[in-house]
Amino acid sequence: MKHSSEFLKICEEARKRIKESTVEEVFKRLSNGEKFHFVDVREDNEWISGHAKGAKHIGKGVIERDIEALIPNKESEIVLYCGGGFRSALATEVLQRMGYTHVVSMDGGIKSWREKNYPEEK
Repeated sequence: MKHSSEFLKICEEARKRIKESTVEEVFKRLSNGEKFHFVDVREDNEWISGHAKGAKHIGKGVIERDIEALIPNKESEIVLYCGGGFRSALATEVLQRMGYTHVVSMDGGIKSWREKNYPEEK
C-alpha cells in the first residue's frame, strides 16, 4: 500500500519519540517464554484473516478507549504491531502519552513476521 506523505511524516515524527523492536527480537522473546502483552492493532478484518500466534487484538481505532480496561497496569510490557509498523508506531506514542512506560512498536509488522515464516493463527 502506498502511504501519503503526510501520514509518513507523522509516523516518522512518532518514531523519534518511541522505542521499536525487530520481529526477530519479539519472536525470540516469545520463544524464550517471556511474558508481555503482544497486541495487534490492525483492523478487525485484518485480524480475522490471520495474526501472529499468541497475539491479542485491540484495534488502533479503539485502543485509547479500551487499553486501561484491558491492560490496567501502566508498567506492563506491551509490544504493538500492525501491517508494516506505521500504525503501531502511532499507537505506541499515544499509549506513552497515556502513561504506559514499557510499550514498543514491532517494526515491520505482520508483513515482516510473515516474511520470516513465524507462526500465525486465525
